[in-house]
Amino acid sequence: MNINRQEISKFAGYVGAAMIIAGYVRYNIQGLWSQFNLALAIAGAVLLLASIVLNFGSIAGFFRGRTGRLGTNTVLLSLGVTLILGIFNFLGYRHHKRIDLTAEGLYSLSDQSKKILSGLQKDVKIIKFDKVEDQRLSDLMAEFKYAGRRFSYERIDPQQKPDVAKQYNVQRFGETVVISGDRVERPQNTEEQDLINAIMKVTRDRLKTICFVDGHGEKDLTGSDAEGYGTIDKALKSENYETKSINLVSSNQVPSECSVLVLAAPKKTLFPQEAAMIGKFLDEGGKVLLEADPDTDPGLGDVLKSWNIVIGNDTVIDVSGVGRLFGTGPAVPLVAKYGSHPITKDMARTATFFPLVRSVKVGDSAKGEINSTELLKTSDASWAETELKGNEAKFDAGKDTKGPVNLGVTASKRIGDKEARFVVIGDSDFATNNYVGLAGNRDLFLNTINWLAQDEDLIAIRPKSATNRSVTMTESQQKTFFWLVVLFMPLAVIGTGAYVWWKRR
Repeated sequence: MNINRQEISKFAGYVGAAMIIAGYVRYNIQGLWSQFNLALAIAGAVLLLASIVLNFGSIAGFFRGRTGRLGTNTVLLSLGVTLILGIFNFLGYRHHKRIDLTAEGLYSLSDQSKKILSGLQKDVKIIKFDKVEDQRLSDLMAEFKYAGRRFSYERIDPQQKPDVAKQYNVQRFGETVVISGDRVERPQNTEEQDLINAIMKVTRDRLKTICFVDGHGEKDLTGSDAEGYGTIDKALKSENYETKSINLVSSNQVPSECSVLVLAAPKKTLFPQEAAMIGKFLDEGGKVLLEADPDTDPGLGDVLKSWNIVIGNDTVIDVSGVGRLFGTGPAVPLVAKYGSHPITKDMARTATFFPLVRSVKVGDSAKGEINSTELLKTSDASWAETELKGNEAKFDAGKDTKGPVNLGVTASKRIGDKEARFVVIGDSDFATNNYVGLAGNRDLFLNTINWLAQDEDLIAIRPKSATNRSVTMTESQQKTFFWLVVLFMPLAVIGTGAYVWWKRR
């Protein structure tokens, strides 16, 4: 049997290609280039090259022919398309970008979460102890890792790694632990906000205390009724603040553990010694939030004067009609324009509402050491009413102040190596259980506390919850829907088809 050189070269080419493929497959299975795998691939490459050299004339002749040229064009075109797709995939991998089309941004991290993760100063790891992967949690963890370079995630089967489960005292499947150094938190849920709160707990050195003054008819910090602050109390604790009510008369000073002092609309005037304590607290670099409702006198005239802040003896009315979209009236002004300040820098497209609010502005006396910002501006169709009688109000030129009217002021000044901060808002109802969930009210209050507590990294728009978009129909509407969708529309389609068939028959 005669075997010519061309047949030998073809056989060598086939064997060489097979050896290269075998070496690559073994590499993928074993995960490394062993000496045998490498030798197999090199020998295959040598045989393939020898086959090309021995059969070069036939190969060159093939490519000079019409079939060869068409084949070459097809191969080059395929390689070009593959290269372009590869480039797009590489760019997509290196520059990951997702588009969330839900109205609430349910599948994107909130601005607050991104800030916290990107600003981590310590390594943080989340471990999920379970047998199977939770795809929803896995997707969320991918977003966390993309936002924070010092964050990592791992799922561990406690049966396969009982030593790790014992190390973190895991008692059951499904437990989640958040770890930073020697600090461990065990969130009960794996929602974005719960995990972010746990991360804040394990990375922050200490919890700051927000003190609410009571004894003068202020809002009830833990109250669950419409006028209470129970929702705000829970929100502050979810951001890892401690909250407590204090009585300045009994304590005889602002307690040293108070990072921020809040006066939530005292109905009765503070005693002079209480006002002096608050003034002293600010003069020593303290932080204070005053919410002053209309027709009340908190008794802080000297403190406000020293900070060049003026509270109006009025009630702001807004007749723009925008409030009707949210079920409110003229006595609940809407704010959509904000001063340039860290508290409101992320709220440009968010409205806030203030039920029965008075004006607050920066005074005329210049105080160079104080940095002041008028924070909350109502619409042009508003005014500050000085003589509100019952449910009737009209603008009186010369007496009332034409809108836009300012409703809040922030002020700060350096005192040695500290910075005193003071925020005054002409309303307390915007943060009550009844109104705190309306538009941006919750974010405004929490951002204000964040700024006063010097936690600017927490200032952002919080995660949103899904809007209930279910449709509720009466019994008659359900019957109409049934007859329309189940009977009328199918019969209409069948009838149209029958009519067309009859005309063409």
